[in-house]
Amino acid sequence: MLPDSPAQSENSENTQTPQNTPRTGAVGVVVIGYNDRAHVADAVRSALAQGPSVAEVLAVDDRSTDGSAESLDRMAAGDARLRVIRRDVNSGGCGSPRNTGIDAVTAPYVMFLDSDDVLPPGAVDALLTAAEGAGAAVASGLCVRRELPSGREQLWQEPLYTAHSVLARPAQRPLLVHDTLCVNKLYRTDFLREHGIRFPEGRFLYEDFVFTARVLAADPRIALVPDRVYVWHVRRAAERLSLSLDRGHIDNWEARTRACALAYDILLAAGQKELARAARAKFLDHDVRMYARELGLRDAEYRRAWWTHTRAYLGRYDAADWEQDPGSPGRLLGRLLLESPEPRDLPRLRDLAARPGRLLPPYARTPDGAPVWSADLPQVSLAPFLTDPVETLPLALDAEVRPRAGTGSLTLRLHELYGRVAQAGPREVEVRWESRDDARTRGRTTAALAPAGPDLWAAELPLDVGAFGAGVWDLRLAVRFTDGAEREVTAAARAGAGRLRRRAVPDLRHGVLLVQPYATHSGALALRVATGVRGLARILRGRLRRLLR
Repeated sequence: MLPDSPAQSENSENTQTPQNTPRTGAVGVVVIGYNDRAHVADAVRSALAQGPSVAEVLAVDDRSTDGSAESLDRMAAGDARLRVIRRDVNSGGCGSPRNTGIDAVTAPYVMFLDSDDVLPPGAVDALLTAAEGAGAAVASGLCVRRELPSGREQLWQEPLYTAHSVLARPAQRPLLVHDTLCVNKLYRTDFLREHGIRFPEGRFLYEDFVFTARVLAADPRIALVPDRVYVWHVRRAAERLSLSLDRGHIDNWEARTRACALAYDILLAAGQKELARAARAKFLDHDVRMYARELGLRDAEYRRAWWTHTRAYLGRYDAADWEQDPGSPGRLLGRLLLESPEPRDLPRLRDLAARPGRLLPPYARTPDGAPVWSADLPQVSLAPFLTDPVETLPLALDAEVRPRAGTGSLTLRLHELYGRVAQAGPREVEVRWESRDDARTRGRTTAALAPAGPDLWAAELPLDVGAFGAGVWDLRLAVRFTDGAEREVTAAARAGAGRLRRRAVPDLRHGVLLVQPYATHSGALALRVATGVRGLARILRGRLRRLLR
């Protein structure tokens, strides 16, 4: 049986796997690029390698000056499916070249691919099979964020893609507004053209936010697949950062809020009130949190501008926007911003904005005992924390590493939160260290949590850093309670008194280790480890070069 066939109820959501064979020559892949000769060929090859389902690959060059177009012309000479389209004028953005591709594609379906990313094998077939089997105008699948050069991978919006499913209309799954990418999706070409769905033209940052809102506003039938259909390459060391990574200037945030505002307006004007409301919730839970946890890295001028701009944007929210999930970190951050005309409490905001969020002490109350953000901001209520499930609370742990020859130690402290922690009964904490390079884990162990003072529980574990190997290691934790609840958490790095100082530690395996505990940009504890004399020398040379710049 095909999933959620058109004859089924329009309100149904089916989760069976499609069985039909994808049609030959049904898909056009639009590859856009500008001065990216080093990567665009790999992107095009990944599209051509999808097999007979791909009728054409349209490489739209946005007036490159680095020889990209000439390189693509040579590729096109060897494969008739590849067409190179040269734009006369550089657009300054991604929307215009994609629109050029929409206008030029002749296949029944279209996909988009950026020049520095790739399509994994089988991506087109997985999406095409789902779209045709369900009679869907849009099919969407998993995007993988791959950090380079490490190769570490993270799945984008994974909860949407746990199984094959078909939505008769987008409002059945409001979480769709969180997947703002345009590239992990297959679109029926006539659907885009009939509804006039296009990208903003010119230099419009976060153009895919607007495009995705226009797609959802048209109320299409959507097929979701659990397959990996797109690999998004994240190159943080690149000379020219991508738009999503270049967040150090206030105009980036202004552009993002402009795109979010336009997406909301599009959904609301189309009568998609539930999706519009979900888009505003997503702005708090995702966008505000992402930028708030980086505020400590910015200068005072940026922080003031960000604070003022965000407060003005949130001033458009109505009461119903704040009533949704009032105890979430994003809602709390938003209410704090509205009540504070100037930036404040940045370390505490950073931890609350972390994923998962942590609310560090102090925990203030009003004279009548109601929990609030602070004594001087009693209007920012924390009352939802008295009733929220313990699994969703922003529990605060802090951590300290003591590297020593042989076996060092890791000390964890769990803080009370308005009586909820004691009520749930903290029992134990599971600890593991995860490599940032390749997601390997080390030091997985479980330790009991014991009372360690007023409103505090602690655990101390042995730590054999020499067994980790070289690299950067992130601390991952799960706290378990006597009532059966379990909470994934991160631990804030304890600072002061030399706790985050780099140390050279003798080691039987490697001769010497250079170990540095440090706080990530979200305040969580991580470890940098260099092994052996050569590793130690390499780190010291790098530090010397930075000092001499």
